[in-house]
Amino acid sequence: MSRKRGMVRARGLAAELKELRDNSGLSTREAAARVGVSSATINRIENAHKAVDLTEVSALLVAYGVTGNERVRILELAREAEQRGRWLDSGSEYQGVPKQLTALMSFEAEATAITMVNLLVIPGMLQTHDYTRAMLACFDVPQRESEQRVIVRSGRQVALTKPRPPMFTAFIDEAALRRPMGGPRVMAEQLRHIVHMTRRPNVDVRVIPFDRGGHWGIISPFVLLEFAKADPIVHLEHIRSSALLDEPEDVAPYHTAKARLAVAALGPAESEDLLLRVSAEYDER
Repeated sequence: MSRKRGMVRARGLAAELKELRDNSGLSTREAAARVGVSSATINRIENAHKAVDLTEVSALLVAYGVTGNERVRILELAREAEQRGRWLDSGSEYQGVPKQLTALMSFEAEATAITMVNLLVIPGMLQTHDYTRAMLACFDVPQRESEQRVIVRSGRQVALTKPRPPMFTAFIDEAALRRPMGGPRVMAEQLRHIVHMTRRPNVDVRVIPFDRGGHWGIISPFVLLEFAKADPIVHLEHIRSSALLDEPEDVAPYHTAKARLAVAALGPAESEDLLLRVSAEYDER
């Protein structure tokens, strides 16, 4: 049975099943032959265009060699796939990378618009490698795991430079510019990188200066993802957990926050001036 792209869990499950197939080295035709379905069925499953069938998912996991706790987790996600609302990932990781990140990367790749709001740090899509390393060091992330996360984050950033990229908007508080993550050299390069990215027609960076007082961005960082043929999603990240929201009443306040932040923030030219001014200050240290 066909289905319109909808619930965040179903779309997350689809992304994970595609990743598992890719990791197994099987083509859609080979996977289909192993479980006794058509390759078109595999494509519909991986695009979340087909209602979840636990028997099919279980068979695919066997074909992909998925066992143990990972198999249990995927099957649990499949059982919950048709539910709307908050999808919480309570710190589960694979090789140091949060498991829900697979779904998030899939959403970022297909989004037509991405809005990132952060008060304390530079949004991930705009981070340089050195800035990311410095940030992870604050959380005592081991070097090997840190490099894995840097690679993953770099892969996510490709979404902004691919053909037909999403419209990307970042709201950054001045506090993130002034916090010397990694030291003056790292920060100067980081801020110049942001200015470089704003040269792209799909990238809009707005800075909220200290003198604008309180604003909606101080509540919590968030990512709002919008799509051409699916409902918008909000991603919230915490220290040991993250959540994806898709209920309209849960997502609506973030659209409101986006609109109000646009009023509070500097315009593109003023934001660029502030970024360049602060980067020059770091150069002088």
